[in-house]
Amino acid sequence: MDPLARGTAGHVNGSVNGSTHGIDWEECECLSCGGGKWSALFEAPDPMPGGTGLWFIIVKCQECGLCFTNPRPSPTSIERFYPNEYEPHDAPPDKSWRTPWWQRMPLLRGGEGQRKIIPLHGEGRLLDFGCGGGSFLLRMRAQGWNVTGVDCSDAPMARLRERYGLRALTGSLPHPELAPESFDVITMWQALEHIHQPLEVLRAACKILVRGGKLIVTVPNIDSMAFRWFGSAWNGLDLPRHLVHFSPNTLRLMLYRAGFQVGKVGMVRRSGWLRHSARQAKRLLEGRTRWSKWLQGKSMSNLASWYAYLKRRSDCMVVTGVKR
Repeated sequence: MDPLARGTAGHVNGSVNGSTHGIDWEECECLSCGGGKWSALFEAPDPMPGGTGLWFIIVKCQECGLCFTNPRPSPTSIERFYPNEYEPHDAPPDKSWRTPWWQRMPLLRGGEGQRKIIPLHGEGRLLDFGCGGGSFLLRMRAQGWNVTGVDCSDAPMARLRERYGLRALTGSLPHPELAPESFDVITMWQALEHIHQPLEVLRAACKILVRGGKLIVTVPNIDSMAFRWFGSAWNGLDLPRHLVHFSPNTLRLMLYRAGFQVGKVGMVRRSGWLRHSARQAKRLLEGRTRWSKWLQGKSMSNLASWYAYLKRRSDCMVVTGVKR
């Protein structure tokens, strides 16, 4: 399937910076360079079962190359697209935060172990932005870290405070309770792509890091083989919840503009993402891609994920920035 092919039904059109379908829409400039010139790439639907059935447009900035959803639901309307049972906000199962022995074995981790960037044990101050259900916070606290979580959803934050005694703050960055130079490490695991103003969030993260502090970011990779294979059914799009669609180059550029010295972008294997994309393609595209059949099984999806990883075209990527 050609990933640039446009959808034909139910797509968002008409007014922008207005209201349709009971949703407030806004049209934005480039979220990285502020440029006002972009070209439409393709349309894709909200893939969540039982969702709105709307299609959304992804555009590419003609200045810096960043891809982003435009127009998009406003910050007050985006909550409509997050169901109450949104999986990343689920409470962690008992002891799910413990690190399994096999995750401590580098040869068994392969490309899945992006969190090995952080020492297993430490006494530093760590902020997990977009912490969701809190499994990572619990794991890092158990390993000696002084942890804080931030997430825009209030219910998971209240649960983390009341059940686990964690410092869990509702909101985004900048946050009034987070002082300058108060953290050694900030993590953003699959969070930055959900943000309406990602550059503003990254600059706020830079301010609350100590000099030389680390920011670790993982996001889907729109320059991946999986996107070319599945197009509008690719799991990494997840429209309209994903507002920004990074490539390695645009991710590094945004972190640099926010004040970070940026390291090499690493690839992360996600064979489960491939299987999800294959099932999604079968449902949304009625199997109109040759990959939807073969990659639903674990054996083929594992092989394909290793191939993409070795070619540096995985559908997930990780990068570390150091405060300049």
